[in-house]
Amino acid sequence: MDVEAFLQVAEELIAVPSTADRPRELERALELVLEFVGPGFTVERFERAGKPSALVYPEGAGGRPDFRVILNGHVDVVPALPEQFRPRREGDRLYGRGAQDMKVSALVEAQVFRELATMVPYALGLQVVTDEEVGGRNGTLHQIEQGVTAGFVVIGEFSGLRVVNESKGIVVARLHAVGRAAHSAYQWSGDNALLKLQRSVDNLLAKYPVPEAEQWRTTVNVARIHTPNQAFNQVPALAEAWLDIRFPPEDTDFNGRSAEEIAGYLADFCEPGVTPSIDSADPPHHADPASAELLALQRAARDQGYSGDLLRKHGAADGRFYYQHGVDAVIFGVGGDGLHGPSEYADISTIAPYHRALTRFLREL
Repeated sequence: MDVEAFLQVAEELIAVPSTADRPRELERALELVLEFVGPGFTVERFERAGKPSALVYPEGAGGRPDFRVILNGHVDVVPALPEQFRPRREGDRLYGRGAQDMKVSALVEAQVFRELATMVPYALGLQVVTDEEVGGRNGTLHQIEQGVTAGFVVIGEFSGLRVVNESKGIVVARLHAVGRAAHSAYQWSGDNALLKLQRSVDNLLAKYPVPEAEQWRTTVNVARIHTPNQAFNQVPALAEAWLDIRFPPEDTDFNGRSAEEIAGYLADFCEPGVTPSIDSADPPHHADPASAELLALQRAARDQGYSGDLLRKHGAADGRFYYQHGVDAVIFGVGGDGLHGPSEYADISTIAPYHRALTRFLREL
């Protein structure tokens, strides 16, 4: 591949502030990738809840095929300061929001698809979505619900050419506290919802403390604590906490449980007047390490001088939706660092090997 020409397009894509609250920029990022793929392909478009996505495959396929392989990438990013949408290069690093997660990998997938889709003796698809950072339910999951099928899926999230075949499950939950308002000078006349909520959160964190270093165990992130109270001299009557819970397969308090059962489990940590609710609950993701496709992907990475080692990730990705439908999906992407931070970058030296590894993998299936 012509890495310099590729990087020029990658920088253009990174410069698009495609955050969830900017629907026009989501559309612009999606269109940029589709333009990069070029003509000669069928582009099937989807949209739900204002989040567009696309599925690309060769023309003349006689309708949407059952794909042997789908290359999946997302072009939405988390919010950042304006300067992070001005990409810059320093040595082998391409800095910018989305460089590592995962615009560079998505664009490599698009190039590999463009080069091979009409050459391989099976149905190859490219899936580009714009909502992975906010849950993926209106992109990848929506397409699956519309009948998109595959035998194997490569999610282009960053991995440094290692193969991620396991990731934690995710529960998005809220704790709702109800108390009784009163004048703050007469606290005994009220019931402070915020204090009850705080004690409930403390109970939960006593069971799941914030780890001091990486550990393969359940974690609970308190993402927000809020009360609608607007007065210093009023006891809050209502309060709410947002929880992001990540759990490995071994934690049977979450894994294999329904949303109702998980809410019941969380209720055990709550003070009277505090009630849990579950926004979503997705199981851990797993792909068979002995599958022919996964082994072939590892060989392709090793042929480029990389270990191709198996990894497990703490974060969830859209592969979990395929897993829930009985399809093996793995994460395989470029290298980099600074995920979601102010110094996010992609490792430029991994781009060409990633392209070659994906190419070899698809040719040898």
